[in-house]
Order: sequence, then C-alpha cells, then structure tokens
Amino acid sequence: MKSLFTASSAVLSLASIAVAGLISGRSDIIHFKGPFMVTSDSVHNVHIGYGDESFEGDVQVVYGACDMTGSHERHHEIGSTFFRRDARPTRLVWIVPEEAIHGGCLHAYSGSGLIGRSAPIAISKNLRKREDMSQISDWTGPWFDGVAYMQSKTNNASFVAVEKSKEIAIIGGGMSGLLTSHLLTSVGINDWHITESSQRVGGRIRTKYLAGTTPEQYQYQEMGPMRFPVSTTYDTNETIEINDHKMVFQIADVLNKLNGNDSTLAVNFIPWIQSSPNVPANSNGYRLPNGRIPSASQIKANSSLVLPASKPADYDEEVVTKAEEAIEDFYDETPERLKNASQNIYQAHKEAIERGLFHWSEAAYLRYHLNLSADMVDYVAGSDNSPMWDLYDSVYFGATTWRTIDKGLESLPRAFYPHVQDKLTLGRKIDGIIYNNDTGKVTLTWRQDQLAMEPESEDYDYAVVAVPFSKVRTWTLPKYSSLLSRAITTMNYEQSCKVSLRYKTRFWEHLSPPIIGGCGAVDIYGIGSVCYPSYEINSTRPGVILASYSSGTSARSLAALSTDDHVGRVQRAMVEVHGDIAAEQFTGAYDRQCWEVDEHQAGAWASPFLGQQDLYLPAYYKTEFNTIFIGEHTSYTHAWIFSALDSAVRGTTQLLLDMGLVDEAKQVVDEWMGRWISL
Repeated sequence: MKSLFTASSAVLSLASIAVAGLISGRSDIIHFKGPFMVTSDSVHNVHIGYGDESFEGDVQVVYGACDMTGSHERHHEIGSTFFRRDARPTRLVWIVPEEAIHGGCLHAYSGSGLIGRSAPIAISKNLRKREDMSQISDWTGPWFDGVAYMQSKTNNASFVAVEKSKEIAIIGGGMSGLLTSHLLTSVGINDWHITESSQRVGGRIRTKYLAGTTPEQYQYQEMGPMRFPVSTTYDTNETIEINDHKMVFQIADVLNKLNGNDSTLAVNFIPWIQSSPNVPANSNGYRLPNGRIPSASQIKANSSLVLPASKPADYDEEVVTKAEEAIEDFYDETPERLKNASQNIYQAHKEAIERGLFHWSEAAYLRYHLNLSADMVDYVAGSDNSPMWDLYDSVYFGATTWRTIDKGLESLPRAFYPHVQDKLTLGRKIDGIIYNNDTGKVTLTWRQDQLAMEPESEDYDYAVVAVPFSKVRTWTLPKYSSLLSRAITTMNYEQSCKVSLRYKTRFWEHLSPPIIGGCGAVDIYGIGSVCYPSYEINSTRPGVILASYSSGTSARSLAALSTDDHVGRVQRAMVEVHGDIAAEQFTGAYDRQCWEVDEHQAGAWASPFLGQQDLYLPAYYKTEFNTIFIGEHTSYTHAWIFSALDSAVRGTTQLLLDMGLVDEAKQVVDEWMGRWISL
C-alpha cells in the first residue's frame, strides 16, 4: 500500500518542455492554479478558477502530455462530474499514481472540447524512502493510509472537494471529541457541534476535589487517568523519550497559547512519582509484628516477608520455570525492541502482529502450544483472553520519568471549555443515528421524555462518534457493515473501581520511614494499587490518598457493593497499611468511581479479546453512512489519553479526506503526526 502525504524534495526544471498550441474549444474556461510540483504516489488538492462565470456542464479532468490532442491520449483520469453554475468547485482531488509521467499537464474537457489546461507539472519520486511509513503502510500499523483510502472511493463525487460549511456532529465531549473540535477549527471548519450526555466535558478524565474544595486547595485525586510516562533512562545512561504522550503535552501547549496563558485555565505539568521505596507491597498475607503490611523496601531487603503461594496438585517447579521462560522468550521484549516501541508504537504494533502476539493469549500459548495442563496454565498465566500485546504497557510502565498535571487532569477539559462552550449541548443522551439515503444527511435522535415513542432529532452532514462502543451498542443504528457492527456490539471493556479518601494531614509523609508519593499494592482482595499524591509534598494541608485502584474481576465484585461497604473496606485496609493513625486522621470524606456502572461510559477502557483488535481495526478506517468512529477503543493502544487523541487525529484526517480537503488533511498530519511521519 502507498504512503499518505508526500511533498516534492527536488526542484525540477521544466524549461525544456514544449507545449503545443491550443486545440479546438475554449481553453480559458477553467484555470488551473496549482500545485505545479507534486510527488508521485500521493494525494493533492488541485485549485481551480473560472474564466467564464456562465459555464455549466460535464467536466472531465485528465493528466497527460501537454501537447495531447484529445482526452483519449491521457496518461490517467483525475475524475469527471457535472459542474453546476451555482455550485462550481474550487478544488479537485488528484491521486497521483506511482507511474505518473514528469512534466505533463492537467487538461479539462467538456465533451470533446478542451476548456482548460495547466502549466507543466513537475512530478518527482521520493529521493529518500520513508522507513516509518513505507514499511508500515497497512492497517496493522501505518497510522493511516490516505492514498489507499482515496483510491477505495469509486464515486466520482470524491473527485470534487466540498465546501467547509458542512455541518458536523461530534457526539461525545471526551478528549477525542474535544480534540476533533480543535482540529476542525484549526483548518477553518467551524460548523461543528458537540453533544455530550453528561453535564461536563472531559469524558474519563475525572479529577475529584474532595469536601467541596477547589483545585487551588490541592485536595484531589484522579478517578480516571492520572499520569503520563515521559522517558526511560537505561543502565547505559541512555535516555529514550516516549513519543506517544508528547501529543498530550502538545495539546496543552496549544491550549495555553489559545487561552493567553490565563492562569485560571493553565495546563501545567509537574513530576509524578511512580515508584517510591516505602509504599505498601503485596506480601501474600504476611504481616509485620505490629500488624501492618510490609513496604516494598522491607520486602526487597527480606524476601521471607512474602508468604509462598499455594500450588496446584500437579505443580512441577521445572515445568513452571520453563513455562515462564517460554512466555518471556515469546514476548522477547529486548531493550532494543522497547526503545523502538518508545519511538514508534505503530511500527511496534505491526511487528507484534507479524510475530504472532495477536494470535495467542498467554493461557492459550501455554495450553495449546506448549501443552501444559489446564491447572498449571491457570496457575502460571490465569485464564485471561487478551492478546499478548503488552509491549506498550512494558514501555510505559518501564518509564523512569513521569509527569502529571498540576491541580488535576481536569485542567485539560477546563482549558478546552471556552473554545467549545458556544457549540456544546450538555445532558443530551443520544440514542440513535439515522442515515437518509435521499438527502445524504445523518440524523441524531434523543428523548427528553424516555417514554416518548417519537424521538427528537437533528440533521447533520457528518457524524464523528466519540462515544465508547459499550454505549453506542445500545443505540438504534444504520445497517453498518458486518465487521463494524460486530466491533460495536462485541468489543470487550475492562472494569475498574477507584476509591479516594481524605485525611486531616498528610500523615504518611511523617511515618518512619516516610511514604513520599508513589504507587504500591496490597494483598487485600479488591484493594489493588494504593497511590500517594505527587503534588505538594510535605504540605501542612489535609491530604487525599487514592486508597484503592482495582480492575478486572475484582472490580466487578466491588461495584456491586454499597458505597458504605466499599468505602469502609478500603478505609480498613488503610489502617492495615499505616496503623491506627489512618483511623485517627480519616475525615470521612471520600470519592468512589466504578466505571462499568457509570451511565456515560459503561466500562473503564477497551480491552479487546483475542482476535478482536487485529480483526476490527480496518473497520474504523472506513466511513460508513457519513459516520466516523473515534475514541481510545479505535486506537492501537488503550486506556491512555494518548489513545483518544491519536484516534481524533485519524478520524479528523479521515473526515477531511471524505470532504476532499486534502490540503487541510495534510496540515493536520504535519502538525500532529510529524514525530512519526517524515514529509
């Protein structure tokens, strides 16, 4: 497949090209304004004007030798359509083939008569093969292939760029929807509207300011995403930056500039402490003489503080060791592979598919490839049905430098709000999408009265759906393709629960030894990770601990608890971790978030079953019924803000190409994907 956006890298002389005289017909009706220098194997907008304001009729545009005498002598056709007097296009879409001849001209014909011809056009080949795109230009990891996308459009209507005044619905005010609105605005498309089911924007960003406090009082915890891996410093003192999350830092810079560096809307990054020696650790039931859970540093110094796990009846130490080594060998997460993934996650995704990691779960690999017993497989790998696409988590959680956002990640949607507030409807729960074949319009439906048989509705030209499939699957939808329909109805989502607790002081920073930031884990079922604030270290204010972060099966059980039962369980665990001081200092203020029962999300993040990701990804790259789906569930990685932002860039580019606005699509890609794509 071909790479998307290319630019000429050499200035080619056309002085030797002789252009024959005009053939019969008026050759001044259509004026070709450029470009006059392009690269083969690429997509371009051709800008045109008119020498006769009254012209109307069928138009065919072709490329060929400048002295050709008729359309039949063309090298290739650009497209043909009817030009109406009251709606004449000013831009056409030209997919320049790989074998296009250098120094030819664009010719416009109406019937057999020539009505326009361009100056000679320089067509050059790429002097340098772009490894990042040329080697990964397919759905498994190209990011997006616009040449192939445009070639797949057989309708001649795609040959003509549409006006920017098209009405675009953005359904969902999370990070992918918010970035889509910005990207459209940045290329001069302003007729968009965000519809959000909740009473806020930000989606899964969910900073909670406890006890009615403000961001400036620093009494918060992140009930959704909370951190960004920045870079990894290896034992060789080599530091490799992680490219993915730079997109988060980029949008923050953009918003700060748009907001004139207004301090109330500022998005400022501060260090995040991911690891700390004195956080609690999983001791498998062992307790210190004082009844407390050992810390990570204590266990590191004395491994006997971890009780041995119970073993299956057919346990064999040698078999377990070989199984663990086999899994590790199959992953083969060498330092070089981790470094490469840090720099280009798309290439890493393609390579993971080629290496077969998407064909197996760990359990299936051990059971059916290595023929271990079911009991041993469950002991070693559990029964998880996810593909072995853990490389990006290994890269991210291997980071040695992290960042978070001062005063909470809520600062990101807060900074977006002034730019969307006048084109935003909150509290409207979309329940259907209807496509009108006669008008080509997309209709959104909703109900103020849930018992009303007839919904309210609004029409748009396009819909960008930035809503999790866990919610979309409950809507009334057009007859999408089988593949897209199955993706919507069956994509698996992970569940997670978080509980944050507020204390009178940051007592944990004054224990002996002190706990200074970081995330630990305990063996109490359903507690999972415990994370301490990285902001305002040693502050004299009250403090908030993320006292429980649990995901998976345990989180489903936790979600069924009453709030009092869940919070009580977590607070008791904090006493077990820190001692009686945690009971003395607890203020009673808390926040609880279980994502599977959140009416606006119905899940924490997409977690595709084995076979789902590599099967469904191609469906997201096709616009069906003028609808484009974005969100972290449509990306290569999941659960991170980057995943949502990445999907927004892809979806916006896809929309712009659907509209024939190639110049604008290139602008978006240049600005947001330049760290991966060389132009």
